[in-house]
Amino acid sequence: MWQLTRNSDLPIYLQIVDLIETKIINGELLPEEKLPPERQLAEMFGVNRSTVVRALDELTARAVIIRKQGSGTTVNAEKWGLFAGQSTNWRHYLTQGGFTPAVPYIRQTGVMERVDSDQVIDAASGELPLEMTPKMETPSLSWQSFIAEEQQEDEAGYKPLRETIQKQMKEAYGLQTRPEQIFITSGAQQALFLITQCLLKPGDAVAIESPSYFYSLSLFQSAGLRIFALPMDEDGVIISELRDLYHKHRVKMVFVNPTFQNPTGLVMSLKRRKELVKICAHLQIPIVEDDPFSELAALDSQIPAPLKQLDTDNVLYIGSLSKIMGSTTRIGWLIGPTAVIERLALARQEMDFGLSIFPQVLANSVLNTTGYKTHLQQLHHVLERRRDDLIEAFEAILPNEVVFIKPKGGFHLWVKLPVEFRSIRDFDIFLANDLLVMPGFLFGVKEAVIRVTYARLEKTEARRVAEIIKQILIEKKCEEA
Repeated sequence: MWQLTRNSDLPIYLQIVDLIETKIINGELLPEEKLPPERQLAEMFGVNRSTVVRALDELTARAVIIRKQGSGTTVNAEKWGLFAGQSTNWRHYLTQGGFTPAVPYIRQTGVMERVDSDQVIDAASGELPLEMTPKMETPSLSWQSFIAEEQQEDEAGYKPLRETIQKQMKEAYGLQTRPEQIFITSGAQQALFLITQCLLKPGDAVAIESPSYFYSLSLFQSAGLRIFALPMDEDGVIISELRDLYHKHRVKMVFVNPTFQNPTGLVMSLKRRKELVKICAHLQIPIVEDDPFSELAALDSQIPAPLKQLDTDNVLYIGSLSKIMGSTTRIGWLIGPTAVIERLALARQEMDFGLSIFPQVLANSVLNTTGYKTHLQQLHHVLERRRDDLIEAFEAILPNEVVFIKPKGGFHLWVKLPVEFRSIRDFDIFLANDLLVMPGFLFGVKEAVIRVTYARLEKTEARRVAEIIKQILIEKKCEEA
């Protein structure tokens, strides 16, 4: 944080000097790293630009930073070594790694989410608020009982939980599977990580529906994969586009979220699902089906069968409890051919990414209680009401100004705005107005669209969201005039 201690006896410019030196010593600013421009620093510190200039002059005199006309201000690489007692060029290593850090917008959103303020409206988080998580008791097991339960766990997870998931998938979707085809993971992202690391190799091409939350995950880039956008229409991914991508790039795997797709909320039609399964089987391209939202269908809506039910051999199915039980229950599962499950389970064991028995026993207990179905029904009612409250607010405050399709389930509303956002930084206007939303660029598209998550919005907050967006549109239109 670039924040000064206002009650300090030290002059402001020296506080700035100390703060920058401390960031260098702690490794928050690295050798040759560029500092923000003077004007931006002044805004961040809430001081006059002349105060910042004086602080930078002092740092320059101490040889802590280097200032060059036209090039900006950077950390002096040689001086940095004196502070930290190191000469290793860590910047080189940081830029060589496969991990891609979150963009500044995401980092700032995370900071604002943690601020305990009634001013900030969170329409960005994809997690349930505490009051919507299950109100059920945890199983009263002794420490010895948990140790005993571990005897029923192997590399693929806790067997009773796998049997419960097998039963539920059969009841809900008519999917015939066996426990040895089910792999328990610590959430959907671990399943995706293992797939990209163990079933693909660097340089392989993958097709990902666009827009998609997959584009906000760094694991695809970390695995060295070549990512190609697979366009969608209202019925789902466009099959002719997939065929073209395969012939041009030899796509090795397709990643889709066909039910209450994140961020659009769309549901792939049954006809399109059958076409997708057919073309992928013909081209011998495995499909990864991410399905965290199926159980969050509106009470009056019917959703098509999962892709996994249409083709049990060529589809890797990922399910999760985090959208139903809250983010603290990091339990997911992967259903696939036995050989694939064994390979991924062995790989996880070798990586020492083992899964604790505690959340598995808890999840199995919750899934087998009568209260679970009651919780689902209550969750459906609350989500439907909050969705309708948000749409009602948009229709009342933004009539004929924003475009969206009413989702039949899930958490999200995908909203197209009637203005232009020329750069990623333009979306900071939402943060400046204390409204947290997820811009389209995070999902792989350049249009002026935002994902508004209604799961956390009370009726008054939904109306406030619409009012803030209206004010932002007025400001943007004035800029364009």
